Amino acid sequence: MSDGKRDLTALMKSVIEAPKRDNTDYHHAIAEVRRAFAEADAALGPDIRVRTKRKWKRNGDYVVKLTFRKKAPDA
Repeated sequence: MSDGKRDLTALMKSVIEAPKRDNTDYHHAIAEVRRAFAEADAALGPDIRVRTKRKWKRNGDYVVKLTFRKKAPDA
């Protein structure tokens, strides 16, 4: 086996064995946002406007705020 092939094999093994990132909290947050959209759709109807605000707080928290409103009827 050539050195290049050994290096490639070692690289692939290290990638495969590397610790994986835990995305559990990400998936819970996305599911919560989907539920919020479904609830807003049920309460306000399919014509809704969504406004988002994002902010870093001093304590290090990153806050995302979603505001749902009915679309104004066209004049």
